[in-house]
Order: sequence, then C-alpha cells, then structure tokens
Amino acid sequence: MKLTQKAQAFHEKMFPGYVSDFLRTDPEFIERFDNFAFDEVIEEVDLADKTRFMAILATLLGSQSIDEFKAMVPAAMNFGVTPVEIKEIVYQSVAYLGIGRVFPFLKATNEIFEDKGLSLPLKGQATTTTENRLEKGGEALVNIVGPQMENFATSGPKESRHINKWLTENCFGNYYTRNGLTYQEREMITFCFLLAQGGCEPQLTSHSATNMRIGNDKEFLIQIISQVLPFIGYPRSLNALACVNAAAD
Repeated sequence: MKLTQKAQAFHEKMFPGYVSDFLRTDPEFIERFDNFAFDEVIEEVDLADKTRFMAILATLLGSQSIDEFKAMVPAAMNFGVTPVEIKEIVYQSVAYLGIGRVFPFLKATNEIFEDKGLSLPLKGQATTTTENRLEKGGEALVNIVGPQMENFATSGPKESRHINKWLTENCFGNYYTRNGLTYQEREMITFCFLLAQGGCEPQLTSHSATNMRIGNDKEFLIQIISQVLPFIGYPRSLNALACVNAAAD
C-alpha cells in the first residue's frame, strides 16, 4: 500500500494518532480512497479548511451518513470549525431535512461535545422572538433572495398560503436570523443539504442562484461540489453541477 505523504498528513490532522482498521482489512481500497479524498481533492479544491469541513458536515447530514458524520465532527473541530458553528449547521438542517432525519445527528453531536468536556447548552444564538420572527424572517428572506420576496408570507393560493408563512417565520425567522453563521455560510450549507439528499433539483437550482446573488459565485459552488464528491459520489455531484450551470445561465 502506498499512501502519499499529503494524504497521510491530512489524515493525521483530522484524526491525530488514529490508525484505521481498514488499513488491515482493506488496504487496496484505503490506498485509492485516501489518496483521492485527502490528497487529490484537497490539492484541486481551493477552499479554506473551515469552509471545507462545514460543507462536509452539511453534506453528511443531507446524505444521512451518520457514522461518517460522527467521525468528521471532531475532525472539523481540528480544522477550526467551532462548536457553535457545528450546532448551527445541525439546527438549520431541520428546515431542509426534517427532524426525523436530523434527530440522530443532534444526539450524536451532543454526545461528542460532552465527551470532549463541553458544557451544554452552548451560548444561545437566537436573535428573534416568537413575536417578531415573522417580521425578521421576512427581512432576512428579502435580504438573501431578493426584493421579489417582499410579502411572500401572505402570497399564493389561500389553501397553501400558510406554507409560505411558515417558510418565512420558521425557516428564515427561526434559523437564518441566528448568530453563529453568516448569510453566505447559511446558503452554502443549504446548498449542501439539497445536493446531498437528491430529488430536490428545483430547490437546488433556486438556491444556487441565491448563493450567487449573495457572493457565493459559480466557481465557489463548483469547488464545494468537488470537495464533497468523495462523500456522496458522482451522480448527485453531477446533478448539482447541472443545477449550478442552469442557475448561472
């Protein structure tokens, strides 16, 4: 087995002192995977390490990869992702994945944090109240998506208008208004939630355009797709690339 020096060094920074049993049971696979994911991809993808690992965590949530998520939370912390940022990624994912899929990830995050001696709950990051979350969510929606979203909460057919209201006050008013992540970071992780779960191509195209609107340009989104490809495979990565190209056009 021939792991490159760069792959070994990156792996050691993620998991200091840890020797995977796969080196014994599956050496040929580990040689090809680690050299690809932790050398070739890292060399090709020009992202800050913190951004890199935020994208990986959001993608693992979206793809329901709980075991890999458990491994990558400590690795992300070793690359500078803070406990607050990790919690914000998990919290926001509920709006795009639902609590049924996020519950195991929230539980795992808490267990990892407590094993590391962190005191829970972490410092609160909410900036809205039950009373003003609709107003503040509407403001965030307009700031992020654009002026066409003015009065979105009261738009649409009567029978489904409540969903537009929920999207405004719950998705944006409860989550996007929180401290801990910037708007650009929140749209980036939303992009990852959508590309990783699949079947959300209309929303992924829309959020690709929103990302570009607030400064996460086409090149950046392609870098994100490239970074998470080893974790979700080629089909969903190529679908995401098609959505980015459609949004750019």
